[in-house]
Amino acid sequence: MTELWQAPWPWYVAGPLLGLTVPVLLLIGNKSFGISSSLRHICAACFPADIDFFRYDWKKEIWNLWFVGGILVGGWIGNTVLKNPEPIAISAATVEALRALGIHDFTSGLMPSDLFSWESLLSVRGLVFFVFGGFLIGFGTRYAEGCTSGHSIMGLATLQWPSLVATVCFMAGGFLMTHLGLPLLLKWVD
Repeated sequence: MTELWQAPWPWYVAGPLLGLTVPVLLLIGNKSFGISSSLRHICAACFPADIDFFRYDWKKEIWNLWFVGGILVGGWIGNTVLKNPEPIAISAATVEALRALGIHDFTSGLMPSDLFSWESLLSVRGLVFFVFGGFLIGFGTRYAEGCTSGHSIMGLATLQWPSLVATVCFMAGGFLMTHLGLPLLLKWVD
């Protein structure tokens, strides 16, 4: 039974379970799935400034904060209690492509320590990737009026045209960054 929870689930199981989030949220109170709005709710609750963006009844959205808290707790449980003992399988072609970009350490799992470590965080590379990149993600999320989960899961499931446009742009941006931007950035910040 332990193997069921520790091994990765196939896409045809995990995908439909994630997809069922949309109808469940709609059925239990016409709620919209999305994560990025929770930061706005936290700011409105903790820092009630005289800013129009934060002047609304955030208590109506308290369920979203519990949802995000559940994601954090579930992530911790998944990474500690239900951790897969097997090493993460990475294809040889991916390893070679990453090594060509200067990423060599794959012992830490999904997050190579060449990019995700305290030493890397406090470097020029870390500032560019995490501070500037985080700013761009936050700006893009607000500009698109939602994040990838909100648009690509909830918006597409409810047939919203702006969500289709946003999702196409997310995918195009991801492909461009992976194949053009990331190699340039990694060479530039070394």
